[in-house]
Amino acid sequence: MMKIAVWSGDLSDSYLKKVVQLGVECIDFREANLFPGVEKNGYPRLDAVLRIKRRLRRFGLEINRVTLPDITERFMKDKRGGEKELENSCKALEVFGKAGIPIVRQRFAGSTYDHLTIRYASKHRGGYLSRGEILRPVHESASIPTLMELEDWWRHFHAVYERLVPIAEDYDVKIGIHPSDAPLHNTPLGSLGLHRVIDEFPSRNVGYIYCCGTRAEAGGLPLVLDEINYYGRKGRIFEVHFRNVRGSLATSGGFEEVLLDDGDMNMFKIILELKKVGFDGCLNPDHVPEIEGDGPNVHQALAYSIGYIKALLTALAAL
Repeated sequence: MMKIAVWSGDLSDSYLKKVVQLGVECIDFREANLFPGVEKNGYPRLDAVLRIKRRLRRFGLEINRVTLPDITERFMKDKRGGEKELENSCKALEVFGKAGIPIVRQRFAGSTYDHLTIRYASKHRGGYLSRGEILRPVHESASIPTLMELEDWWRHFHAVYERLVPIAEDYDVKIGIHPSDAPLHNTPLGSLGLHRVIDEFPSRNVGYIYCCGTRAEAGGLPLVLDEINYYGRKGRIFEVHFRNVRGSLATSGGFEEVLLDDGDMNMFKIILELKKVGFDGCLNPDHVPEIEGDGPNVHQALAYSIGYIKALLTALAAL
């Protein structure tokens, strides 16, 4: 059965009560340093992770996904301190494994080419604002990474996963990679790169945090449905970032994020495809635009998004 996960927010009693009242089952942690120990030692303390896990359970919530310490340019460019980053990620994965966390994500520097797009605030119905991006004109663009530079990125990615995957298998933790956002055609984790991850690491513990919005930015709903079918029937979709967009880089030279009912995709078709492939993980509304009166945790827009997803899941159950 599909469930709903949201970001950890401020982890206050008020926030946790609110999301439980809205029908959320799980919490995701987008940054490693949200756990005590990371800033001081480079990886979380087991007792701290267990304490947070117990606290969430008092609200009826489970931890769905956490984030390992970032692999920065220090490692990806063979700079001083890079090997320490990899050691910290390995230690963090062991801690999360001992704590019984089901999914982790590893971030990598160089997985996006932000210098090749222009980001702006896009305006939608009633004036709500969200992220928009368009391709930067060629004459303004910085250099595009060469094939040699891209292969060097993959060499470092491979070195990290060679260390992480055996640990994940030992503790039965899933490692989910997120696609490159924005998904420019030559980004490492664009369409071809996503395939490459499971080609080179066929372990059942290796898969995806599949982002509908990011992949729609590359090619719209048909691409999203095809990829869900392909990766989902292989059991490699561990979580879904459930969001909608207008436009795509392929068709419009840009895209804009929107509320779930306000974009180009029919989100119920995505739910149907996920059911078809047997997906039973969490849906996270992820990038929720602020609407009038929202505060730091976009409470109103988040409540709207959760309600929308719950309605889709209720309709699915009636079929």
